[in-house]
Amino acid sequence: MAYNENNSEALVAMQNFQLPDTLSEAAFSNEDLAEDMDGLQLSFQRVKIPAGGALQFELPGEDPENPDYAKYLEGVILYNHASGAYWQEGSEYDENSTPLCSTVDGKVGMGEPGGSCAVCPFNQFRSAADGKGKACKNMRVLYLLRDGDYLPIQLTLPPTSIRPFNDFYNVAFATRRRATYGSVVQIGLKRMDNGNLYSVATFKKLYDFTGEKLAQVKACSESFREQIKIMLQQRAADTEVRCEDVFSSDDGYVMQDDGNSFCITSGTIDGDREELPA
Repeated sequence: MAYNENNSEALVAMQNFQLPDTLSEAAFSNEDLAEDMDGLQLSFQRVKIPAGGALQFELPGEDPENPDYAKYLEGVILYNHASGAYWQEGSEYDENSTPLCSTVDGKVGMGEPGGSCAVCPFNQFRSAADGKGKACKNMRVLYLLRDGDYLPIQLTLPPTSIRPFNDFYNVAFATRRRATYGSVVQIGLKRMDNGNLYSVATFKKLYDFTGEKLAQVKACSESFREQIKIMLQQRAADTEVRCEDVFSSDDGYVMQDDGNSFCITSGTIDGDREELPA
């Protein structure tokens, strides 16, 4: 169903959008959950733009072997930011490969070569192996809070979907001087073919929040933004420390892979294979 400001059903849905602090079934307090969470780390559900021109999003479910699928993602973009990664040539499509350099804000790279992304030669057009795009993969990370959820999902946009998001943002938000948290949006997929099939994200504004509901979602977004910025700063600091350990070695970049964790020089990254910091 298409939504717009004149659609009465959309207005009803707008009033019923459930934010984390207004959920009627919030029967468990932080104290109730503290013991279950002890020693564990909360993380966002990560969603990617599918490969091969697929037109459905794959969503992690309760059963890892049986993910959920959705044609559209709907919710509030609480926050979004640039990110990027540079891999050794030939390993950029290997999900298990650690990037040589990465950035959590699109401004400062950590690793090799590291430094300012604006002047980095790998962040310039025609620096890619094919002589066309950038060697550094520019991405955009969206944190989308869906109706009734406590944590947003994390959707990473590849280079081909950044322009559609930028155009959407300009029309739906910038020209109206409105923050992204002020509206519910719908994200879909469009199949493209340049000799190879691939998928591009599509964006549509469903409806705006107003009044008390807008005040509630604003408070929710501001709180989340403060927390995520602190988390990103910590991730950048951790990445910088690891990179200094790696590239200060006289032997250069050394990686050992036992299938469960990475061992870089004399240090070990805790846990399973770490994903690129958002």
